[in-house]
Amino acid sequence: MRAFLSALCFFLAGLASAAERPRDILFILADDHRYDAMSFLGHPWLETPALDRLAKGGAHFPKAMVTTSLCSPSRASILTGLYAHSHRVVDNYNPVSPDLVFFPQLLQAAGYRTAFLGKWHMGETDEPQRGFDHWAVFKGQGTYWPDGHGTSRVVPQTAYDGFNVNGERRPQKGYITDELTDMALEWLETNDPDKPLFLYLSHKAVHSDFVPHDRHLGRYADKPFPAPPTLAAPADNPGHWPRWVLDQRNSRHGAAFGYNLPDFDLPFYYRRYMEALLAVDENVARILDWLEKKGRLESTLVVYMGDNGFQFGEHGLIDKRTAYEASIRVPLLMHCPDLIPAGTVVRETVANIDIAPTLLEIAGALPGDAAERFHGRSFLPLLKGEKVAWRDEILYEYYWEQNYPQTPTVHALVGSRWKYIRPHGTWDIGELYDLESDPREERNLFLDPDQQDRIREMNARLFDLLEESEGENLPLLRDRGEVYPWRLKNGPAAAPFPSSFTRE
Repeated sequence: MRAFLSALCFFLAGLASAAERPRDILFILADDHRYDAMSFLGHPWLETPALDRLAKGGAHFPKAMVTTSLCSPSRASILTGLYAHSHRVVDNYNPVSPDLVFFPQLLQAAGYRTAFLGKWHMGETDEPQRGFDHWAVFKGQGTYWPDGHGTSRVVPQTAYDGFNVNGERRPQKGYITDELTDMALEWLETNDPDKPLFLYLSHKAVHSDFVPHDRHLGRYADKPFPAPPTLAAPADNPGHWPRWVLDQRNSRHGAAFGYNLPDFDLPFYYRRYMEALLAVDENVARILDWLEKKGRLESTLVVYMGDNGFQFGEHGLIDKRTAYEASIRVPLLMHCPDLIPAGTVVRETVANIDIAPTLLEIAGALPGDAAERFHGRSFLPLLKGEKVAWRDEILYEYYWEQNYPQTPTVHALVGSRWKYIRPHGTWDIGELYDLESDPREERNLFLDPDQQDRIREMNARLFDLLEESEGENLPLLRDRGEVYPWRLKNGPAAAPFPSSFTRE
């Protein structure tokens, strides 16, 4: 009885403490971090001890995904809890509407002090945005190094413009991943420990061009490249693959002409990606060590996520944008020993649109109209191990860009087992994959006579989701930025029309 009363007192004290002071939240977003690039998942040579630490001591979401696999749309979905067709940031140029509410605004209203550090990349501005008390942001993609050095460079360095820190220009001093973490720790040190805080740390890494820090350069130079089984075109039955996919192999986002370089070296590029990721992991460790030193590791919620995945030869492609697993799936880790049991694995499908309502509920700031306000929903009950009804399927959407014309508008219905992909505006076939028996998406079942009823049903449900979220009117934007329509003259030939389209 005494032990029971002691435990009860401890529990009630914890509730009282939580009521007095909301939980600190650190949200760390990596760029282009694909779902399987973490060593605890069995990668043969990549080392990510800090990410492994988050997963071991907290929760891992193996089916986490994004609803648009592109930097700006995904980031806007994280901040708003909305699909891209609703927030309208459907490419990397469109700014966010001033009418949209970012979830950190609701945290501010609940008494949180908030900060955004790093890559904003919604529109072409780095000016301070609503919802953040502290602001330190670079324009666009930013730069790994301020002087453009880096022997692993594949594409030219973008223009360097330093940081906008609360409205004032400040030069970038060194390697961006390290410097952003320096800023984060400096800001954390200056906060009143009696007031809750929310930090959004938005890394440039591991966005292309992948430039590792000098201390990591060459670490994996002799490591084997795990070529995906779909890197080569299916010579036995090319008619079962969409024409646009076969054609994209010879494009800026194809393995045969990556970034329009005739000598593009995919294995080299893959190794450099993994080397650039090492600094991200090291800097996650710096933050965890700081929290531990301050005695705040147990109570602080640390979230690590990728804004989208990245293809390294899957279906003969590189980059993202498509609805394939390597493109849409991302790492999602959450660590807070006071809230999450160590070693938790949440196997339901969660997405970027769920981040806003989830963090707001954890902070005690979820509005009463959350179901109407957000397309996503809080997955806090899943974290707690509660048995709740969860979604069976979720919408994926990507809208054609004049800049990168090789990828059409794509919608997909992603379920726990089946994925249906519907291209728009191209004379082509769709795709259907059984993710349970074919997780690498090697066998397109779209033309399988036994699957036609399933395809019709999934197509109808896809349009139901679009109708429910007012997404049936396609976004149309002005042409902006440089266009990359190029194909390698002596590269792979254009694909034939699908055989199912031909008639005598």
